[in-house]
Amino acid sequence: MSTDTCCAEPHGHPALSAQDRARLGRRARLLAGASVTYNVVESVIAVSAGLAAGSVALVGFGLDSLVEVSSGLIILWQFAHRLPESRERLAQRLMAISFVALALYVGVESTRALLTGAEPGSSPVGIGLAVASLMIMPFLSWAQRRTGRALGSGAVVADSTQTLLCTYLSGVLLVGLLLNATLGWSWADPAAGLVIAAVALKEARDVWRGDGCCCPFVSRQV
Repeated sequence: MSTDTCCAEPHGHPALSAQDRARLGRRARLLAGASVTYNVVESVIAVSAGLAAGSVALVGFGLDSLVEVSSGLIILWQFAHRLPESRERLAQRLMAISFVALALYVGVESTRALLTGAEPGSSPVGIGLAVASLMIMPFLSWAQRRTGRALGSGAVVADSTQTLLCTYLSGVLLVGLLLNATLGWSWADPAAGLVIAAVALKEARDVWRGDGCCCPFVSRQV
């Protein structure tokens, strides 16, 4: 798709007024704040439970929550500026870097666990956390994506992708933890970690390149 096509006003909608842009900017900050708050709690629980059970997937999930915290903080930093569009590209690059850091750590730890035959214990807390995230994250991601598209902000859309990724990873984590707890398949835990790492790496590439994002701040009304 050409840049001109990407940046064209869809369906003849006019550009956002300054008032609408400010309103959507406030909504973006509110959603980012909610994401940061939830993910701080999620990270503490996941990492603590993961270390207790020796679960690399659960620790990786907790670290992904920290990546999501950084993503939300990046959005708050961006929209604290009088001209948030001036920070758009840098915000996207910072998010991509956070994805790479997550992928490297979880990938290395998962590979190590598979090679050494580590056997994590079961984690009812981790299972409950994964279920909770599966119920909460899709709605938050939808609200973030809708706001980002309305603003034409690739960074806000990328933040929604971070949140949606948490939903997918919650499912992967849940399967790995359940297989380990019910069938004793210890390999399922680091295998889930490798899936988390692979998905995070793909998202890093897409966010860095701006794939699927709107042109910065060429917006339509909602």
